[in-house]
Amino acid sequence: MITTLSTPSAIASILGDEAEDLLTYQAKLPKQMFQLPGPDWIDRVAASSDRPVPVLRSLQQLYSHGNLAHTGYLSILPVDQGIEHSAAASFAPNPIYFDPENIIKLAVAGGCNAVATTLGVLGSVSRKYAHKIPFILKLNHNELLTVPNQYDQIMFASVEQAWNLGAVAVGATIYFGSPESTRQIQEVSAAFAQAHEYGMATILWCYLRNSAFKQDQDYHLAADLTGQANHLGVTIQADIIKQKQPECNGGYGAVSQALGEKYGRTDQRVETDLTSNHPIDMTRYQLLNCYAGRAGLINSGGSSAGDNDFAQAVRTAVINKRAGGCGLISGRKAFQRPFEEGVKLFHAIQEVYLSSDVTIA
Repeated sequence: MITTLSTPSAIASILGDEAEDLLTYQAKLPKQMFQLPGPDWIDRVAASSDRPVPVLRSLQQLYSHGNLAHTGYLSILPVDQGIEHSAAASFAPNPIYFDPENIIKLAVAGGCNAVATTLGVLGSVSRKYAHKIPFILKLNHNELLTVPNQYDQIMFASVEQAWNLGAVAVGATIYFGSPESTRQIQEVSAAFAQAHEYGMATILWCYLRNSAFKQDQDYHLAADLTGQANHLGVTIQADIIKQKQPECNGGYGAVSQALGEKYGRTDQRVETDLTSNHPIDMTRYQLLNCYAGRAGLINSGGSSAGDNDFAQAVRTAVINKRAGGCGLISGRKAFQRPFEEGVKLFHAIQEVYLSSDVTIA
């Protein structure tokens, strides 16, 4: 049972000075343009696609589990940081998570819809937990043991392995903008097609990575660039897009100016008509690029655990929900703190999606 945020005033209190703006803002693009989350999302949206019937069943499993079951929203625990950031950097703050079973226990206790993690983690406990919480197998990773360190998503697992251990979905990352992105797009596209053949849903971490994106601001978080990454992700038939919440805009222009040459293609109306500098508008533009909500948009919960994590998580959830997104995927903020606090963090996020007072803008 969730008791973290029992009243609308509790959410407003956590949001502080931003509360009125975030809870009452009316988005620039009308919500009527979008396929929005709801209990009937599978029947209303996904069932119209070319996805095989077993994929629809897998998606329904994701949306029918945990504290957000049958709401159209998702709360997911992702733990691939043991590879992405090293096990030491990830689990030293809370070494119980070196034992993979505790990762699954956190997702279960937190009332999550699913747990997304590595082949090794899921494989080590699959017979005990595959029927208790939906599994999402992350297929590729970046590792930091190679000398010198490199940043490239490479395949660690196969679609067949995901199916054999009982996963209902596979996940993968593409570093859009990186020198390796062309190969990654091809690999992930092929893997997603195979996953659909096996009856599993697909989730894409649509991340940007290139030093050119860091200028006067970090344009890895620009609405226009992340939006285009999302559009490429749904093009290879990702059922759900995972994206970092935008913090700025105008990435195309900034990168072009820094390079001293034309970069990509965009339209000024993105900044004048389709977005503003408001986080709800920028996140809604990310959703617009997810085929206007025909693929769900989940935002990531942010970096390592800190003092104001609960406030940041609630803020991110409010923005995602009001923009029309379908949930949050939160890792380090949950597992790098004591177990019970991690559970409470998930409950705080879920309260936002369960609250009828946090509406779609």
